[in-house]
Amino acid sequence: MNSEELNLNIISFFENIQKYYGCKTEITEGLFSDLEDLDANLTTWNLSEFDLIRSAYRNNGKRFMFEGSSMYYEISGERIIDFKQPGRNKFEFIEQYSESVFRITKIRFHYKY
Repeated sequence: MNSEELNLNIISFFENIQKYYGCKTEITEGLFSDLEDLDANLTTWNLSEFDLIRSAYRNNGKRFMFEGSSMYYEISGERIIDFKQPGRNKFEFIEQYSESVFRITKIRFHYKY
């Protein structure tokens, strides 16, 4: 995916995210070191669940944010190297923090429609 297509897909995701407000949201985050071989056994995982209250883009720091009543999560807009929708109401972002440090963020919305 080229960078223009990547940017358009990310913008489209955030332009339509309001339909998920109030939905249970699962964010699974993984840290890994080999982009060519995302081995689940060699990845450090975290899971968070919350009801999505709002989302926004924070200009200061260039971050996309997701907020629940007791949860706050951010993705670096300038570090995203991949974005896809692997299933209905499921999305994945990959950020690159250094030559060998990557973060995958998998978001699943429990959407009723």
